[in-house]
Amino acid sequence: MYCIQNLKKSSFLRWVFVDLTGNHFISSTKSIRPNGHYHTTQNPRFYSTKAAYKTKTSQNLNELLLDDGNGGLWSRTACRQAQDALLDYLHSTRSLQFVDAENISRNSPKFLGKLLKGAENKENAGQFVTRYLRYHPINEFEPFFESMGLEPYEFSTFLPRNLMFLTDDNVLLENYHVFCQYGFPPKRIGKIYKEAKEVFRYNHGVLSSRLHEIQKNVLDQSTVIKIVGSCPSLLILDDNHDLLKFIKELKSFGITNSWFTNHLSEENSYDWRQILEILRLFKKLGCENEQLGRLIDQHPTILLKNSGTTSVLIIGFLIKFGATKSNILSFFINFPKIEVEECYSNLKRSYHFLLKIEMEVENIANLFCTHPYLLGSWSLKGVKTALNSLNLGKRRLCEIIIKNPQELKNLAIGTKVKPLPSSKDCTIEKTKFLLDLGFEENSPEMKRALKRFRGRAAELQERFDCLVNAGFDRKEVVEMLKSSPQIVNQTKEVLEMKIGFLVNDMGYRLTCVSGYPSSLSYAIETVKLRCMMYNWLKDEGVTNTMALSTILACSEKQFIKDKVNRHPKGIEVYEKLKSEIYSDCVI
Repeated sequence: MYCIQNLKKSSFLRWVFVDLTGNHFISSTKSIRPNGHYHTTQNPRFYSTKAAYKTKTSQNLNELLLDDGNGGLWSRTACRQAQDALLDYLHSTRSLQFVDAENISRNSPKFLGKLLKGAENKENAGQFVTRYLRYHPINEFEPFFESMGLEPYEFSTFLPRNLMFLTDDNVLLENYHVFCQYGFPPKRIGKIYKEAKEVFRYNHGVLSSRLHEIQKNVLDQSTVIKIVGSCPSLLILDDNHDLLKFIKELKSFGITNSWFTNHLSEENSYDWRQILEILRLFKKLGCENEQLGRLIDQHPTILLKNSGTTSVLIIGFLIKFGATKSNILSFFINFPKIEVEECYSNLKRSYHFLLKIEMEVENIANLFCTHPYLLGSWSLKGVKTALNSLNLGKRRLCEIIIKNPQELKNLAIGTKVKPLPSSKDCTIEKTKFLLDLGFEENSPEMKRALKRFRGRAAELQERFDCLVNAGFDRKEVVEMLKSSPQIVNQTKEVLEMKIGFLVNDMGYRLTCVSGYPSSLSYAIETVKLRCMMYNWLKDEGVTNTMALSTILACSEKQFIKDKVNRHPKGIEVYEKLKSEIYSDCVI
């Protein structure tokens, strides 16, 4: 009923729109491509902006500690000599601009490694590369593309078939220089080439004009570099690009340029059409521009994380519980100060927590409609941990949460939970239950049992009867409760499963279990692992008969040390059993 994760992104987003408005949302885009001749010009000898050509020489030298094929590495001195030789070749022999030649030689370690492979003497690496380049012209596009930040497997399909020299492709170089002059770091230009290759075939002046046209919308050169780096397709000649529409929308909300530079990542790709649709979705919810601007400014991941998909999942999650537009809008306006994915994870964890404490579905739905902020702000402890810490049963915890949902904050991971005092009526019922079993009033055994019991007297009676029906004598069960009262904190089904495993599968007598009643307190995975491992060791003849307490009471570390390691293959068998048991057992 509530599983929405498997819905496809596009159809799910459309469903949310239909659910909110009753109308299908339709969007379209145009795609305009440049055409005409390519105009080539002679590249300028020097550039007005050299900052873009700064290189991280020390980093690349570290990368250039190359294997020589015999287990050795090239020294930094040898690498620098080889770099200088390649620089001299590209600039002096091939007549590339000095800054181009320097950038290529300093930022193409893999290509340089190929050149160095033939050098026999590490001391004359520079001479070897110089001599090699004198008689063996190279494909200059390889180090060029690598210096732009592309890996060999990425640019292998970009290498021209009929060209080897960069100067033979003036159009490519001219557009590359436009990026450099504008301020793009050369190492970032490779992504643009990979995602929008056609912009490198623009005629003279087209790319520069496009960059300045974008700058008119953005009003900041550094922001243009940032958004083009994250979305190279913006440079394709399309006046209706979704990213430009998004920028205009956000500026109308009062968002400044710093938002883009701080939150857009050049490493990520964004679906701007979907992000625009999510903006419109928030408006459908009734979010005013001022509220929307404040929300996006404070919580950028609502739009940018997975292109807003997680936000749509949250909206759908709440709608499935019957949340109204005002419920959802209120939740997002007061969104928790956490990442959107963490919030979504908290909502799902809260839902599973409420299911496991057996809260009625109607009450769960009501909580998600009225207190989504509370459920999405904190990651709740596990149910078993919460019940043990509070020293109460599922039914009472449900009653407490329904009466005061704020109590959920006290169950968040990392908070210290104090046991809740038992209600007066509940204590009276439990006391009567124990007196009926033969406990002495105010005896140490009774006080201990009252402190450890969870659940109502009726539930405890049901679990007591379960133990009697399993074959234990009534007096035997009473003694078991005096020794380990916590065993009746488990459900009837869990008790039956544990007894069935020990008696039917492992062959233990009921007297063995009653002699060590705490054996019913351990997790079934632990009991199965320890007992099955013990049986294997016994079959291998490396251990004698042991009591349940000896097998279960020690820590895992001690069990492995004292018992598992008695056999050479013990730890191997133990880990295999552990993997199988913990993947199969779900309690």
